[in-house]
Amino acid sequence: MAMKRTNVYADPEDLAIIKEAAKRRGISEAEIIRQGIHLAAMANRVWDEPLFSRTFEGSGRTPTKRDVRDAVADAVRREAETGSAA
Repeated sequence: MAMKRTNVYADPEDLAIIKEAAKRRGISEAEIIRQGIHLAAMANRVWDEPLFSRTFEGSGRTPTKRDVRDAVADAVRREAETGSAA
């Protein structure tokens, strides 16, 4: 993957923590910063599709653990019978 250079301002205390972590982990400070940028990018990403595309009919009350397990088991069973994938 091609990298692009950029400049950022950072708190000196944060940089000291990064420096120590890089030394302890045996990786570069730049790698830790790249990981942090990636985590920030993914945390702020807007997805084109919803995370959950299926809905379940319910009674309007908060389901119990057993209700959820039963609903998932029923959905898995139905998909196995029809041979369709999620």
